[in-house]
Amino acid sequence: TSIIQVPAPVAWGASEGFAWLVTSFLELGDCQGHSQFELGRQLASLHQIRKPYFGWKRDNTIGSTVQPNGPSKDWVSFWRENRLECQLRLARENGQAFKDADLLLDRLDQLFEGYQSQPALLHGDLWNGNTAALPNGVPVIFDPASYYGDPEAEFGIVDMFGGFSPNFFNGYQSVRPNHAGFNHRLPLYRLYHELNHFNIFGSLYLSACQSSIQQLIKLLC
Repeated sequence: TSIIQVPAPVAWGASEGFAWLVTSFLELGDCQGHSQFELGRQLASLHQIRKPYFGWKRDNTIGSTVQPNGPSKDWVSFWRENRLECQLRLARENGQAFKDADLLLDRLDQLFEGYQSQPALLHGDLWNGNTAALPNGVPVIFDPASYYGDPEAEFGIVDMFGGFSPNFFNGYQSVRPNHAGFNHRLPLYRLYHELNHFNIFGSLYLSACQSSIQQLIKLLC
């Protein structure tokens, strides 16, 4: 969309069992101060552009985990089936079942009452380690797990890892203010990343997953 600065792909391919990517060189520094405000403003502008469906033209990955992106017109169904159910299935294969996870999946629609989801292009893995700024202060984002999703989902890993200043949130809300129910849905989006980290890194993230599930169940029961 040319709204946010990203490294431009130059060449890519596969050789001897490895995939490789060459991008343009960018001189990157910390994204701070006004750069964070501008990053938030630009991200909200990106999220204002409506896309035709939820999902993506192909499956991709979130970290090392396959991220299914089968196109859908219904956001709740997409999030239930292509995000949470997939991660919970991986967890069960790793020997871990989470209390009340099935109840959460059954009642997911309740969290979206009065809210109209709209698909937009998401970075998909936007934590502060995937942001930077050029010497002139222009923000840069990289290392995405992109798909078309509801803009609120962008904040799941933002909330999980922090690292963004009030300037970032002020910049975002200057263009796209949060819906009244956003704080109730935020743990739902954080849970996806917590489950993914559990499936990649193990028990370090076990309690965070269960805590988010219970937090959501309290809202629904």
